Parts: sequence; C-alpha cells; structure tokens
Amino acid sequence: MSTFEALSGNEAVATAMRQINPDVMAAYPITPQTSTIQRFADFCADGLVDTEYVTVESEHSAMSACVGASAAGSRVMTATSANGLALMWEVLYIAASNRCPIVMSLVNRALSGPINIHCDHADVMGMRDSGWIILMSENGQEAYDNLIQAVRIAEHPDVLLPVAVCQDGFITSHSIERIEIYDDAQVKAFVGTYQPRWPLLDLDAPKTHGAVGFSDYYYEHKRQQVEAIAQAPRVILEVAEEFQSFGRDYGLFESYRLEDATVAVVVANSTAGTARVVVDRLREEGRKAGLLKLRVFRPFPARELADALGHLEAVAVMDRSVSIGAMQNAGPLFLELVAALTLHGVRLPMVDYVFGLGGRDIVPREIEGVYRELFQMAETGQVRQAVSYLGVRE
Repeated sequence: MSTFEALSGNEAVATAMRQINPDVMAAYPITPQTSTIQRFADFCADGLVDTEYVTVESEHSAMSACVGASAAGSRVMTATSANGLALMWEVLYIAASNRCPIVMSLVNRALSGPINIHCDHADVMGMRDSGWIILMSENGQEAYDNLIQAVRIAEHPDVLLPVAVCQDGFITSHSIERIEIYDDAQVKAFVGTYQPRWPLLDLDAPKTHGAVGFSDYYYEHKRQQVEAIAQAPRVILEVAEEFQSFGRDYGLFESYRLEDATVAVVVANSTAGTARVVVDRLREEGRKAGLLKLRVFRPFPARELADALGHLEAVAVMDRSVSIGAMQNAGPLFLELVAALTLHGVRLPMVDYVFGLGGRDIVPREIEGVYRELFQMAETGQVRQAVSYLGVRE
C-alpha cells in the first residue's frame, strides 16, 4: 500500500533507488545532486539495500565504473549534475555505444562559467546527441515515477540504452513536496529482475566489450544505436501503460487544455507548473490558452508533437538553455520543434523565449506576457521577434 511522505525531489529519487535496489551504484557528489547519493549511501549503511556502492574520485570515474559494472551484467545507477556531467562526457558516449542500460538521475544545473550552482538546462542539452534516452520531470513525484519507469525502458531487450531522468536543480531537487511512495514490493515487482543479455562475465559464452571499431565496423555500431532508440517511443508508452497500475498516467508529453486552444506554450520541467496556473487564469478571461509539457526529449517525438500542435494559430517555446551560435542563438528545444513541425508539414508562427539561465526566477506575470504576445501573433500572423530573452537586463 502506498504512503504519502514529505520529501524533496532528491530524497524521492533516492527512495526510488532504494526500492529498485540496484546491484551497483557509482557516484560522486556535486551540488545540487549531492543529497540524492547521500541519502542512498545512508540506505546502504543501514543495510536496506544490497547495492555495491563504489566511491570514486570523479564523475568520469563514476560513469566508467558504471559502464564496467553494467557490461559485467549488473543493474547500475548513478546521479550527477552540470559540471559533473560534463566531466563524464567521454564516457556518456561509451555507455550508449556499449548498450549499457544505466539509469542516471540528472539534477539540472547551469554549466560554468561563470561558476553557478543553480538551475538551467545547459547540462542535459549538451548530452542530447550522446545516445541516451532523456526524460524530463516537472516535480519530485514525476522524478520518482520516471526513475522507476526508466529501469524498465533501459533494460528492454529492444532498447538496451542508458536513460537520464532530469529534474530542476534546487527548484524541485530541494523543495519538499507531498510525494506518493508506492509499496516496496509493488515497485520491486514492476522493475523485475534484470536479465543481462550479453554479460561480460558469462564464461560459457565469451564476449568482447569496448573493442576498437575503426571504419570497418564503427558505422554499423552507430546504425544499431539508431535502430535501438527508434524502438524507445513504443517501449516508453508500453511501460507507461503498465505504470497505470500505480494510478498515474504518462506519455511522451502532457497536454493541458490544448485540444481547443488557439495558442500554446511548450516547456519542460518545473516551469510547466507555473505555466499551468497562467493558462487557468487566461481561460477565466475567455482566452483559449494551452500548454504542452515535454516529458521525453530523447528520442524527440517529432511526429507526435506535430499532431498535437498542428491545429494552433501560434506557438511559443520556453527554453531554459541557449544554443550559442546556433540559428538566431535560439534554444535547443525551439530548434528541434521548428524542424519537427516543418518536417511534418505544419506551418504556423513560432517564437522562442530563452529564460531562467543560471537559476533566475520565472514568474507568472512573465509567462502571461508570452501568452499575450502569442494572441497578438495569432491575430496578425506576424512574428515580431523570433528569439527573446525573458527576464534579462538588456
């Protein structure tokens, strides 16, 4: 039977890790992720899990240990943030190319410099081409739920790819909320027992892991990764359907008052909660505002997003990161969505709002201004400025 507990997002994630009881955890502390592995280390010390907790000297070593343990046939988890993720960079690609179903809690934080420990999405956007599946979480409950589902997604035999579960640093990682914690036995039954497909330590069937792959085979390995991640949307939805037994529904994204909307904002993670309040306020005025909260960033659900947004008269993307030097210095989510809609024949006015870099607050008044500009765009069909920087001192 589930219980309700007052937990921070990091504590909720650590609780999910305890319930999953991975074979190996290798992690290095970094703000604002530290309390996740600190709490999990307490579970290890108290004998509540059987996990082999590997203390390492850096995040590069942490992901290297995870790859080795996963290749050996273990269920493996880790956690990191920002500069720690950047230090893992080399090994992120190795984890994906070696088809290691590692699950990582990624607490989103700005990358240096200047040095900043607060939230934006620069870290996760930097890893978007590494081959990892990437799930986004609005709050602690979703971070907890996504982590449980991530195990099944990563370990599915048609996928076998690592999964990063994101939540916003400090905003949700340290905020205490009412979290529904499911029964330990129910979670254990849901994730099941890991059956490694190609364990390195299977002496009866010797294998080679991490071999050199020059031009004779490298291309084929990459093509196999592409095929694996192409299977992920189906698997994500299948796992979400089974997860309904916990009383919660998940998809590739969540629509809010979108069906009859004329304009909508697309956003990920915690800001969706603030935007939802603004949508309700505008609806009270008779304005048909909608919201789309992205849950799955990789693989990017291009066709599904085009289908969901195609009836609108204007769309704004809110990016908590900026792709410096890209087209009009827009954010990554905007660039992906523009390409997706264009590819699938959807033509409508679109704008991008870069916001909240380095943890700067975003307030309802600012989001309401975004919607009011969208309504003007819908009336005129004109885009005044393709990319704006919301809340910055120009």
